[in-house]
Amino acid sequence: MNRKQEFTITIYTENANGLINRIALLFFKMKININSINAGPTEVSDIQRFTIVVVDTDDTIRKLAYLLEKQVDVLKVYYYTNEELIWQEMALYKVPTKIMVSRTQGIQILREYKISILVIRKDYTVFEVTGHRDEINELMEVLKPLGLEEFSISSRIAVAKNGYGLHRIMGK
Repeated sequence: MNRKQEFTITIYTENANGLINRIALLFFKMKININSINAGPTEVSDIQRFTIVVVDTDDTIRKLAYLLEKQVDVLKVYYYTNEELIWQEMALYKVPTKIMVSRTQGIQILREYKISILVIRKDYTVFEVTGHRDEINELMEVLKPLGLEEFSISSRIAVAKNGYGLHRIMGK
């Protein structure tokens, strides 16, 4: 059975203008919704890495990977299930400082969610949590009734459990 599941697609590319548009167009043509996208440099100069999270079938993702690799400036495409990766996302939360210092509940939240405090001001506190999306969303739901003022989440970053570094893949 070819059921839908979450995949992380890693695309290694040259650093070329307009490439992200061509990549996004392939997703659009295949009617694949992008849940998360991250792009940035790799350990090899002039090579970019796109990390894209989608939900679809193995057959569809296999076809997408094939079409992506045919694009000019795309060097290599890999796709993984969550079990094949070590991955994280990061979130920033802004809350009134009074809930963190004047309530026992604030102290318990700090301990339970392994929060790193980034900024403490008289009227607000900003802290960071790194984890999986469900953990990050759970904390957001805990903070909403306490006065969550702002929330921002990063895209997924990931490395393959059984993969090789880009130097080895590219033969550099």
